[in-house]
Amino acid sequence: MTDKIVETKQESVSGDGLDRRGFLKCMAWAGTGLVWSFVGGIPVSRAFGSPKHGERPADFNFVQISDSHIGFNKPVNTDVTATLQAALDKISADQIAPDFLIHTGDLTHSSKPAEFDTLDQVLVGTRRQVFYVPGEHDTSVDDGKMYLDRYGKGTKGNGWYSFDHKGVHFIGLVNVVQLEGMGKLGQPQLDWLKQDLAGLKSSTPIVVFAHIPLWAIYPTWGWGTSDSEQALAMLRRFGSVSVLNGHIHQIMQKVEGNLTFHTAMSTAFPQPAPGTAPSPGPMKVPADKLRNVLGITHANFVAQKHDLAVIDASLSGAPIETHEALLLP
Repeated sequence: MTDKIVETKQESVSGDGLDRRGFLKCMAWAGTGLVWSFVGGIPVSRAFGSPKHGERPADFNFVQISDSHIGFNKPVNTDVTATLQAALDKISADQIAPDFLIHTGDLTHSSKPAEFDTLDQVLVGTRRQVFYVPGEHDTSVDDGKMYLDRYGKGTKGNGWYSFDHKGVHFIGLVNVVQLEGMGKLGQPQLDWLKQDLAGLKSSTPIVVFAHIPLWAIYPTWGWGTSDSEQALAMLRRFGSVSVLNGHIHQIMQKVEGNLTFHTAMSTAFPQPAPGTAPSPGPMKVPADKLRNVLGITHANFVAQKHDLAVIDASLSGAPIETHEALLLP
């Protein structure tokens, strides 16, 4: 684990909660982006690339990347290192450099040392601190020992940890080691989370990131975390909680009270929308369309205006067809 970012004076965030549940907007495998912000507790959204209408400069921003699957080499994408590099080039080309990057797991495809080496060589070019959580592809060979040796210094248990940055409390959770159909956090991690949150004021903005979604997107495919409700119950007292995940290789969003959930695109390959195929897995698209369904997520935080905006961007930068997803049991 890399050194922690220094904690600075906290700005308060409104404790006013949203009074409705359900999706604001869901987008399946297609990679066009949506920006959503919280302004005084009210969600405001716009399509990526549309006018910002008086948007204020962010106090800081960070970028989420996910599911790089370094080592994957099938017709779906024969060069995942190149598409990861394209994602990082897009980040570097942005006018405002992110404070740091978060990688939400499946760094590699087979947990091989050479795959981790390649990832490190590519990411060093960002010249930014990177915070990691593992995916199941990073822990399947040795229960995550190699991952922990490389990225787990200073973490707890199987690699969970927290840090503070400019008044926001970030929590990295691990839900890929005790897989039982769906993801699982486990009691030791839940006990740690309770202690981690105990000293925080309810006005503290929280960002949680893990690999497998912490909400039940499609349990039939294992797209959810079996004991996530215990973690989410601890987070409901906070006025602003954003939960970032990877794993499903597509953009989906949900708002439930003060909790907002967001899954990211992969930098390697897309997967089908829930229930639209016999099973999850790499989905082949025409070669000239691949970068439309791969991408990155920018997150901007504006403390004084109580805004947290998430902007998804495909690697191609081109708007493409979107599909609404259903809230499935």
